[in-house]
Amino acid sequence: QVQLVESGGGLVQPGGSLKLSCKVSENIFNFNSINWYRQAPGKERDFVASINVGGRTDYTDPVKGRFTISRDNAKNMVYLQMNSLKLEDTAVYYCSAKILSRYYWGKGTLVTVSS
Repeated sequence: QVQLVESGGGLVQPGGSLKLSCKVSENIFNFNSINWYRQAPGKERDFVASINVGGRTDYTDPVKGRFTISRDNAKNMVYLQMNSLKLEDTAVYYCSAKILSRYYWGKGTLVTVSS
């Protein structure tokens, strides 16, 4: 059973930074991509960023230039560096591993941006 565990969430002021981590229980190259999604209160879960097996990254427009996804292959870790955080970035952030059409999900980590 694939397990993903997110960490690094917390309370941060607008303009601040946080780095989220996702620990994957298997070799991350077993998956087509590792992704970050987020779900704000009362809203649907939305795509944030992804990194595929070849290392290509993709971001949703609202976070481009502020967020960076990266990975540590040896540790089976994927990270999301979030800078210049805004109030609207407040959400539960989920890590997911995609293989073909199947997604595996972590339980999420809460990011609260507030002054």
